[in-house]
Amino acid sequence: MRIILGVSAGIAAYKAAILLRLLREAGHAVRVVPTESSYAFVGRATWEALSGEPATHEVFDAVPEVAHVRLGQGADLVIVAPATADVLAKAATGRADDLLTTTLLTVRCPVLVAPAMHTEMWLHAATQANVATLRARGVHVLEPATGRLTGADSGPGRLPEPQEIAAAALALVNGRADDAGVPRGDFSGRRVVVSAGGTLEPLDPVRFLGNRSTGRQGIAIAEAAAARGAAVTLVAANVHLEVPAGIDVVRVETAAELDAAMTALAPETDVVVMAAAVADFRPVRTADSKIKKAPGGAAPLIELVENPDVLAGLAAQRRAGQVVVGFAAETGDEHASVVDHGRAKARRKGADLMAINDVSAGRGFGSPDNAVVVVNQEGAVVAEATGSKREVADAILDAVVPLLDAPDARAATADA
Repeated sequence: MRIILGVSAGIAAYKAAILLRLLREAGHAVRVVPTESSYAFVGRATWEALSGEPATHEVFDAVPEVAHVRLGQGADLVIVAPATADVLAKAATGRADDLLTTTLLTVRCPVLVAPAMHTEMWLHAATQANVATLRARGVHVLEPATGRLTGADSGPGRLPEPQEIAAAALALVNGRADDAGVPRGDFSGRRVVVSAGGTLEPLDPVRFLGNRSTGRQGIAIAEAAAARGAAVTLVAANVHLEVPAGIDVVRVETAAELDAAMTALAPETDVVVMAAAVADFRPVRTADSKIKKAPGGAAPLIELVENPDVLAGLAAQRRAGQVVVGFAAETGDEHASVVDHGRAKARRKGADLMAINDVSAGRGFGSPDNAVVVVNQEGAVVAEATGSKREVADAILDAVVPLLDAPDARAATADA
């Protein structure tokens, strides 16, 4: 495969040298296109020695070859790592003042961008708008890692590790067949959206109604789907865990925000997985200032209103051939067992599959392991899994695959 590796001027440019070696050792031809300022961190000689190809930032080098057009036309994959705020801005606005930015205007292959910058720059509204613009155009922009930056600073903005970038980049072409014509994953060419975490409903600027979900299971499902070739978007509700590279992330807080995000993403998606724990109720009013204790110790009266049923809404609006998977975090009681409560929820919500897990005494929340029973709309058990959350994730996706291949049969079963 022919890969272009764009390198911009960030301290993390040294990691791009490791990424280059990983790609070369995997058998790919790599042409490095650095920005002029990036030479302050890693010089041209390093790029040429590691790649075995010329490295230049100049549009007017190799003029007879029309390099600024030919490079893009001949590429199978483009990676920009690290991508500074400046390069993101240029790419988003269509600037073309060096070889890298002109190349980005000519490519028609998958493009992966790995931002790296200080936290304040990453979180700035201009940078976030540029990232949104690029993603809307089909550019795959990774979420930066959170950790140590330059000096004593720490926060989101750290370049993901080279191994993660390489895996994410190569996953973008997983939809293509290998040399033998065999698909590289059973979710290749599919789009998957997964919700994860727990929604928070604010009572006042300090307090909220929430739940114990960390998002670990949803992240595991997103990671498993990406590894199996899918293009994955994770809708993360108050998730503080690191999300693997190669997965687009939409961050939300409340049930209403999660509902809006999932509803917007679902129409273009093949599989919808609702793994987030959504608050059933929210306060009718959110106080503008912190609620104070009343004289005499009287507790405040908090009036609640029901939140939208996100899963039921997605199931009701799903398009033909789309698979909707729900989660039922249940506890048994005198009326029914955990699985029976889950079966009732599967029928009520209308999802194609329901993953039922016992959360008695806090089990499942935040732990590395999980146990689920997966049932279909009729309540029949189609899968059971116990183990790491990644193992559980793969078991759930295994149950999805037959529905992707036979959507008409699924619909007929549901009608019966």
